[in-house]
Amino acid sequence: MTLVLVVVALLALLFCGLPVAFALAGLGTVMLFLKGLPLIMVAQNLHGALDNFILLSVPLFLLMSNILLKGGVGKDLFDALQSWVGHWPGGLGIAALASCGIFSAISGSSVATAATVATVAVPEMTSRGYGKSFTLGLLAAGGTLGILIPPSIPLIVYGVITEESIGKLFLAGIGPGILLLVLFGLFTVAYSFFSKEYRPSAKIGSAERRRATIRALPTGGLAILMIGGIYTGAFTPTEASAVGAVFAFLITAFVLRSLDRPGFLAAVRETVSTTIVLFLIVIGAKIFGKAVTLYQVPAQISQLFDTQVQSATVFLLIVGLILLFIGLFLESLSMLLIMMPVLFPTVLALGIDPIWFAMYFVILIEVALITPPVGLNLFVIQAVARTNLGTVVRGVLPFIGLMFLALYLIWLLPIIVSFVPDNL
Repeated sequence: MTLVLVVVALLALLFCGLPVAFALAGLGTVMLFLKGLPLIMVAQNLHGALDNFILLSVPLFLLMSNILLKGGVGKDLFDALQSWVGHWPGGLGIAALASCGIFSAISGSSVATAATVATVAVPEMTSRGYGKSFTLGLLAAGGTLGILIPPSIPLIVYGVITEESIGKLFLAGIGPGILLLVLFGLFTVAYSFFSKEYRPSAKIGSAERRRATIRALPTGGLAILMIGGIYTGAFTPTEASAVGAVFAFLITAFVLRSLDRPGFLAAVRETVSTTIVLFLIVIGAKIFGKAVTLYQVPAQISQLFDTQVQSATVFLLIVGLILLFIGLFLESLSMLLIMMPVLFPTVLALGIDPIWFAMYFVILIEVALITPPVGLNLFVIQAVARTNLGTVVRGVLPFIGLMFLALYLIWLLPIIVSFVPDNL
């Protein structure tokens, strides 16, 4: 009964339009008060929620992402990749996807990836005969790779909640990230063969290709530095975020000379704004998590699964349905912070690999990023393209299907997730 009341109360607050952070913190505070517990616990959780060295990487990754966004590196990446593969069947789409993958490996942000690449790719692709709906769907889906391909802010938060290795989580994200890129790329090539509007692009000359490649090299070098440094143990993920922010500034301000003072200040302002929102959600989730633990809600859910669900497969299907539902009105980090403390005991009890489950969970919340009515990537792409939301939604539907196919493949072949972390 307690479980039902908590769920109904939380949903009621969210449907009333109360921000997620305040809904979580407010409900948690009321639950503690009704339990007769001292409200000093709320203040203690305010401090304890952020008293974690790993969380320092979140604003630094966001700062790096915003600096790169304001510095226009997305155009450099896209131009360089287009010069090599643009004349292939579906080449511009492949260049856009590859740009999403590389930018994801630097920024760790889905929204920044979608916004950066779409700004450049939308006019180029639509002018070459790619359907507008297809183009916008491709870029919205490609942007979701920002929370799967490392470094990934949701994976950092997952590691904090579950006490799993951040480095191992980052390594595990490589296989599924490449799998999604391949699936999206194959669909793009197929589209180029069957679309009547598609027109092949002319091959870029060697001089222009060399010029575009040289311009993109510093950004590519930053991606290699970040990934290589983390995976060789040269620095921790938190240290990597600081290194990345510094080098992103040096590259855009002094090497490419594409970042001016107003752009840098805008990047800082947006970083501070986003960090405040994210950390308020973390604090709210910490208070709510403490309350539901004292009310034994996770234990009730775990007991419910133990008595009613004996199969890990059935558990995963139920979790998938729950996430698809709440993803209609919650963004990705909120889903992670609300659901993971409740689900994780059952994950361990059923013998599911926590690292594998992280990839399963993140792909599902990727789907939430491109499903209406609150899919953030949909609104980003809509704003960039200045079109109606329906056009974007129609374009993402095939890519949602490909994400479900990726989920089935990592369930069928867990080695897709485990190969890299087990061999490095």
